[in-house]
Amino acid sequence: MKLSSSYNNTATSTAADNNGTLKVAEPNNSPFQGLTSPTLQSNAEDQDVFAPGNEDSLFNVDKNYKIINGGLANQTLDRKNNTVTITLRPNAKWSNGMKVTAKDIEYAYEVIANKDTTSQQYSPDFAAIKGMAAYHAGKAKTISGFTYPDGENGNKVVIQYTHLSPSMQYAGNSFIWGSVEPYEYEKNIPIAKLAASAQERKNPIFTGAYKLDKVVEGESTTWSPNPYYYGKKPQIKHISISVVSENNIDKAIQSKKYDFTSPTGVMRGTDYNQLKNTKDYQVVGQPGLNYSYFGFNVGHFDTKTGTNVTDKNSKMANKNLRQAMMYALNLDQVSKKFGYGISWRANTLIPPVFKEYNDTSAQGFPLNLKKAESLLDKAGYKKRNGSKWRSDPKGKKLVIYFGAMAGTSVQAAEYQDYLQQWHKIGLDVQLTGGKPMEMNSFYNTLEAPKQTKMDVYAAAWQVSSEPTPTSLYGATAPFNTGHFVSAKNTQLMDDMNSNKAWNQSYRIKVFKEWQNYMNQQAAYAPDAFDYSWAPVNKRVKGYNVSPANNEFWSSLSLTSSSEK
Repeated sequence: MKLSSSYNNTATSTAADNNGTLKVAEPNNSPFQGLTSPTLQSNAEDQDVFAPGNEDSLFNVDKNYKIINGGLANQTLDRKNNTVTITLRPNAKWSNGMKVTAKDIEYAYEVIANKDTTSQQYSPDFAAIKGMAAYHAGKAKTISGFTYPDGENGNKVVIQYTHLSPSMQYAGNSFIWGSVEPYEYEKNIPIAKLAASAQERKNPIFTGAYKLDKVVEGESTTWSPNPYYYGKKPQIKHISISVVSENNIDKAIQSKKYDFTSPTGVMRGTDYNQLKNTKDYQVVGQPGLNYSYFGFNVGHFDTKTGTNVTDKNSKMANKNLRQAMMYALNLDQVSKKFGYGISWRANTLIPPVFKEYNDTSAQGFPLNLKKAESLLDKAGYKKRNGSKWRSDPKGKKLVIYFGAMAGTSVQAAEYQDYLQQWHKIGLDVQLTGGKPMEMNSFYNTLEAPKQTKMDVYAAAWQVSSEPTPTSLYGATAPFNTGHFVSAKNTQLMDDMNSNKAWNQSYRIKVFKEWQNYMNQQAAYAPDAFDYSWAPVNKRVKGYNVSPANNEFWSSLSLTSSSEK
């Protein structure tokens, strides 16, 4: 399938028409959490509903996500001295009129790396910044690797690294954080309490094209143009973004209640089948920066050391058990039945949007029940005393709990299919709590430092625009919620960004080795890749989700006062 990343609407629009309201739907079955800062956000739903204010990250990029000049800031890499210099544009301001400063660049790292923070965005690769390890451990009050040539209120910061990485040339890399945090506006709030503060929840400020007018908690956000935005002047007077349940989204679009769904919102193959021929809408999309996966709980997070720990005695510690569970699933059939060309079985943990890095030769986990049963037999998971179910190698009863998020009736059918397949190979797998879980409850359970309610779980990542996986699967990464850690995993991820990795062929080789290693370990296993797509009403002009369009929201206009 080939979708266009833009809708080329050639209709003429008038200024008066743009007094209307652009109506955006966020397809989700749960209320959004309401975290407005990228440093504190941990799910895509919050990112989507606050996107008109946050789209303006630090750097502009080209079509391949490579950093170019012209954004909120420019960057210069100095490989000889291992420094990164970030220079803000002189007219950079927050939506309340405050100047964006060099301290605002550095303060984002303080919020993420503080030992008492609620942020989950810490990347193990930040440890390459001088003084970061001491700050992250709570042994230093500041990060010594940051210096300010023109003072904290100036527009330039220099960051000292132990080494520079080739990934630093791309936005979303795991070494350089891509947004600012308003220090003057938040400095009197303890970082541990920032997520609950009025500055974060009720009166947040932004650097993007739009400013926030109102939040209806968990339900909707409304926006109007940010008068202090440095870039292209926003053309629409009002934007509203509303959460719409996944069961109702198709009818809502067909009845023309919304202009489009969030550009990175989850729209499934079944939605595509329903909406692809909807009158007055155009389907727009591109290969997604996302994938769904199965995670296995193999350990815990040590809050004292800030490190994930793999427990060799955990229920899911045996990789043969994990592999067997994956080979038992018929993911190809599920994708064919419900994917409609929009999603397909994934073969690795690197999405194909990263053409150079995704290993097309990797097999992933195609259905193979014989192999699954053989793996279990060899590992000692056997049926004993005439039992219907296999017991563990010590002969103890084995019940495996599967955590899944509540969704559509199609997703519920998929979960039942997974259970049936696991039952076929003699594993007693049951849904955690007996039914799919509400999204926020699911993540609250999963993100606990130690949990025993989910042994295996189905989830999805909205990944960064640079494919290094350290912030997801690194030893100190909070997002590593299955707690898989090994010396080889750490080494391979370090090698991706070593000095040797400036040689692109070497870097590609390491990425492919990592993908095959992770498939062998099966602590995290690929489920499906997707197109990221949206139905766009034909009154919308300027809709373009190409990475090279650095001003998505301010480029939009309307050709009539109501949906066509």
